[in-house]
Amino acid sequence: MTTADESGPTAPTGSGTAPPAGTRSRAWPAYAMTAAAVTACAVVGARAVDADSGWYRRLDKPSWQPPSWTFGAVWTPLYASLAWAGGRALHRTQGAERRRTALSLGANLMLNAAWNQLFFRRRSPRAGLLGTLALDLSNVELIRRTARTDPAAARALLPYAAWCGFATALNASLARRNPAGARRNSATD
Repeated sequence: MTTADESGPTAPTGSGTAPPAGTRSRAWPAYAMTAAAVTACAVVGARAVDADSGWYRRLDKPSWQPPSWTFGAVWTPLYASLAWAGGRALHRTQGAERRRTALSLGANLMLNAAWNQLFFRRRSPRAGLLGTLALDLSNVELIRRTARTDPAAARALLPYAAWCGFATALNASLARRNPAGARRNSATD
């Protein structure tokens, strides 16, 4: 006979409940679901990005903005950690708490993808700033909710939240440096 320590997660702290012992092999659906959702978010978001457009190239950018290649290099492991943390949190919750965690993660992913639409598709640093501020609030809520169920998963979300905070500071700088009059919707951009 196996114990929860040998074959499945231990009981988490907080209001979530651990799955029954012996369910480690049943964890994969939660991880697969979050991996698929995070991948969809990344694809939808990436399709809106056009860092080579004339509009984006003409923006007055701060000297501390990282080079373009760093965004892909940073987002890849952040998305992986988000998928892992989400899968782990969902696997370790049940019932209403699981639904609330899934909704929190889903809202977070929608806000993540929406930023690219607001900033690049609308060509609006100000709209992007509103979107990234909403994402930051969603990050706080997701980490808080996850921490109640699984502190390790919540800790894994901290680099994601930190990078989003950096992105908010960068977006705020772009909005300040590029007033609404700098917005261009030319078909040639």
